[in-house]
Amino acid sequence: MTKIVYDLYFKAMHQQILRNQVKSHLLHQIQIGALEIGKTINLAALSRNIGISVTPIREALSQLEHARIIKAIPNKGFVVTRLTQREAKNLYETVAQLETMALESSSFSEEDIEPLKTQQTEVHLAHSALDRLKARFRFHDLLVNNCSNTILLQVLEDLKARLLFYEYGFANDTEFYANLDRQNESIIHAIIEDNLPTAALILKMHWMSVLEYIEKRIESTV
Repeated sequence: MTKIVYDLYFKAMHQQILRNQVKSHLLHQIQIGALEIGKTINLAALSRNIGISVTPIREALSQLEHARIIKAIPNKGFVVTRLTQREAKNLYETVAQLETMALESSSFSEEDIEPLKTQQTEVHLAHSALDRLKARFRFHDLLVNNCSNTILLQVLEDLKARLLFYEYGFANDTEFYANLDRQNESIIHAIIEDNLPTAALILKMHWMSVLEYIEKRIESTV
């Protein structure tokens, strides 16, 4: 009986690992334009190309659908969705509120601050738009890493997966990134000063700055 339980456990873990690998692969393919907005995702072809069975691929697609990065269309399959201005407003305002809440419920030691500084340096040193974007989102993950509300963090992770995808398609302005960097540095400084209310205020302003930029970019492509 114990062996059966262990076998089931390791099988489930293996499926989860495969699902996460497929999810990361799909996000990357979307980000680099290999999977275009509005184009149907061919499940069978995807399975052949990456050498993984259909089951973890379907599970990964379901997770991406839950995050609303893709959409299931009857008799057609999964397609990559386009971000609307209304969705952008809802997404960024929600992430701003939730991440601010997570930050306000966190505590920081000197050991916690050093990774934030290091990560912000990585943002500066990133060589490509995608690397810089991923480094910035990693900074935000570290910012709320000490929040004990795991449900809140999971919701944030799902929502920010969408933002990461859409920002890669829009945010390529050097001046825009420089402003975000200054805000992140101000957040770190406020945390060092043990002033979480100020850090939270700057964090909320940060996401609103991104929203304003993305909304303008959406307008320019309509």
